[in-house]
Amino acid sequence: MPKKNIHPNWISNAKVYYDGQLIMIVSSTKPELHVDIWSGNHPFYTGLQRIIDTEGRVERFLKKYKIENTVI
Repeated sequence: MPKKNIHPNWISNAKVYYDGQLIMIVSSTKPELHVDIWSGNHPFYTGLQRIIDTEGRVERFLKKYKIENTVI
């Protein structure tokens, strides 16, 4: 039998804020969540991610495995 009164209260409409603006409503154990990064500003999800290659490693990898037409 599970123990009673050990689980936190579940809030089904917790607000998530980024830079002072409400960005989404989720379920959480806290009523408000303040985030520094989310999918709307993360480079991977926005398509702004860049690979920094100073030693030609990416080119050697592409050449080794004969990968063409790759956008980096």
